[in-house]
Amino acid sequence: MRIPAHSVCTAIRDDIVSGVFERGSRLREELLARRYGVSRVPVREALRTLESEGFVVTRRHAGACVAEPTELEAADLLEVRTLLEPLGAARAARRRTEAHLKVLRGLVRLGQDRARRGEGEDLRALGGWFHETLAQASGSPGLIALLTQLRHKIAWMYAVEQPARPVDSWAEHGAIVDAVARGDAERARALAAHHAERAAAAHRLRGGPAAPGGVRSTQHSVNTAGVRN
Repeated sequence: MRIPAHSVCTAIRDDIVSGVFERGSRLREELLARRYGVSRVPVREALRTLESEGFVVTRRHAGACVAEPTELEAADLLEVRTLLEPLGAARAARRRTEAHLKVLRGLVRLGQDRARRGEGEDLRALGGWFHETLAQASGSPGLIALLTQLRHKIAWMYAVEQPARPVDSWAEHGAIVDAVARGDAERARALAAHHAERAAAAHRLRGGPAAPGGVRSTQHSVNTAGVRN
């Protein structure tokens, strides 16, 4: 599958997150170049970027390999997100635009509707878009980048259980948007902190050893749009 060279990093990251490349498996430049239909140059650049993000490590005599994070490292990510998401919500209350509010309110309406209908897969995607939009509304490029990277890594390390009462979860989303719309930064921060702590409890570490060869036999399509959580 040929993809643009600038999308190689996203494609490899998505395949790591989705489990196409198992933890600890080697990432051979020539095989990756063939998989994505590019030369080895953008693959090499992508691997350097992914190493800086913590998805890839370079091992002596093996070269680039998928990282194998510890349980402590995984737990740290959830804790960091519970600190950063409230900060993002507080900044969104001060910096959001009407366009941000329109999207957030639309997502809340859709989420509440899907929750009442019990459409779990739709809720997962909508929740990811909600938190992505809330981060964008913070108007802080550095914070947006950190939250985006956290979402990728948490999706890689954790499976997320659906809340027992998704309607309540989307009511929390709605309350956060109301606080953001009123410009109440402290209430937005407090509501987002409560929501993040509740959400963290639904995360379960993914497990399982690497398969022979490090690549699952099931073929996955390359998703160059990124991962949402």
